[in-house]
Amino acid sequence: MSFFERLKAAASAEWRAYTEHPFTNALADGSLAEAAFRHYLVQDYLFLIEFARAYALAVYKSPRLADMREAAAGLSAIIDVEMNLHVKLCAEWGLSPDDLERAPPAVEMLAYTRYVLDAGMRGDLLALKVALAPCVIGYAEIATRLAAHPGALAPTNPYNVWISEYAGAPYQEVAANALAQLDGLADLYVTPARENDLIGIFKEATRLEADFWQMGWRADQRHGGSDA
Repeated sequence: MSFFERLKAAASAEWRAYTEHPFTNALADGSLAEAAFRHYLVQDYLFLIEFARAYALAVYKSPRLADMREAAAGLSAIIDVEMNLHVKLCAEWGLSPDDLERAPPAVEMLAYTRYVLDAGMRGDLLALKVALAPCVIGYAEIATRLAAHPGALAPTNPYNVWISEYAGAPYQEVAANALAQLDGLADLYVTPARENDLIGIFKEATRLEADFWQMGWRADQRHGGSDA
């Protein structure tokens, strides 16, 4: 069993609550209230700004040039690709990039990003990558599951663009590379004693990811969304 699979097995309850959250299911069947998706997307834009900082920190924490290149590529993928999707979708609601950047940050967004950055500041590159893994790798897994849902990618589903972006080959490759690097770092630096500490980081980061979905789900329920 790979290191990442061991993390998932140890955090199986947290991982399931995150990757199978009702918010994600409502994306697949199109029942999520638009206002809830907009709230989530604005907060996720702010989230990505902080995640870009985490990848910049990963460059600093990298012990090898190859690790630096990987971190720099991740930073570019966030700033030059992933954030552009948010700008494109939010433009349909008349929101500019400046509007997004000036939006008040939600508690859930701050809690998660501060935790990831703190894990990276206190630990080494492996600890930071473990904290990043639920987002980077988890989104690929979630989108793959959602894309298999009947009608998820149909033009009639207002969230098909979001699902297609994360289920598509470019993002899946980003996630696969992140997983491979995580397992490679673990081969070099994990000891049985340390693995327990890393599992703790992974569990907490996964829980905070689920809280991020829950933030959007509460907004959905306020706007009369479905319980699908």
